[in-house]
Amino acid sequence: MFKALRTVGRYFMLMGRTFSRPERMRMFFRQYLNEMSKLGVDSIGIVLLISLFIGAVITIQIKLNIESPWMPRWTVGYVTREILLLEFSSSIMCLILAGKVGSNIASELGTMRVTQQIDALEIMGVNSASYLILPKIVAMVTMIPILVIFSIFAGIIGAYCTCWFGGIMTATDLEYGLQYWFVEWYIWCGIIKSLFFAFIIASVSAFFGYTVEGGSIEVGKASTDSVVTSSVLILFADLVLTQLLMG
Repeated sequence: MFKALRTVGRYFMLMGRTFSRPERMRMFFRQYLNEMSKLGVDSIGIVLLISLFIGAVITIQIKLNIESPWMPRWTVGYVTREILLLEFSSSIMCLILAGKVGSNIASELGTMRVTQQIDALEIMGVNSASYLILPKIVAMVTMIPILVIFSIFAGIIGAYCTCWFGGIMTATDLEYGLQYWFVEWYIWCGIIKSLFFAFIIASVSAFFGYTVEGGSIEVGKASTDSVVTSSVLILFADLVLTQLLMG
């Protein structure tokens, strides 16, 4: 219990150092653009690929499991849309990105710590926490909502692919279900939740990497711990935010 409280305290102290005004805005903006490219743009491919197949699989599973003469044919499209908007494209996709992006952040900062690059920045009088971590957090909060929107569109395209190539149902019935009783707030819920998830992924992964003590083995352990902790916190935040936003 004491160790957990100590870790939480160190995390908030690090965030206090991180969210200070950058010493050189031009350098911060350059770092911010680099992190957007490395953490966000480079993740578009895996987001589109996974969402495409998940959208197709959800459509097939729903069609096979709820097929009934009492059930309207457009139900498949309606349920697929609700799953993509409410949970998959925001929560599940962020869990996947926690593994890809979170481990990248933790290993990068951990390597800088064990090779004494962070110590060198501190000796030069640079606020290393703000210089290294703040651009990553801001870049993640900027890019994750965009990735969520891409995920929604890719999932819907995957659902259509099952109709065009799989022939399990007509595209007209799917389209009617996708449009039936559409609630715009559900999209905003996904985007709002993704902002919190993005902050969790970036800040928690940066904390574990920044505070590494030891050598390369500890860097690998910190990378694993960052993914596990981020995933647990995302699930907990999902529970709380869903209750607040949908309650």
